[in-house]
Amino acid sequence: FLLSLKDGDVISYSELAEGIEKPRAVRAAASACGANRIAVLVPCHRILRGDGGLGGYRWGLERKRSLLDAERARKARARQQ
Repeated sequence: FLLSLKDGDVISYSELAEGIEKPRAVRAAASACGANRIAVLVPCHRILRGDGGLGGYRWGLERKRSLLDAERARKARARQQ
């Protein structure tokens, strides 16, 4: 499911749980993201808290914010072309 998220798109941990057809497994989905060792290939940085906050990230929130900002910028440039 995570691999279907496109550059610059974000969802919440609860949307992730719903996307894998386990809507009550929000904490398990968050834990799985936290255990992800291949973050750029399996884009857990695109998952946010329900309130839109960054939540956590195995490699730090600064890196998560940087990845999201870079993807948003690429998406915006693509729309302008």
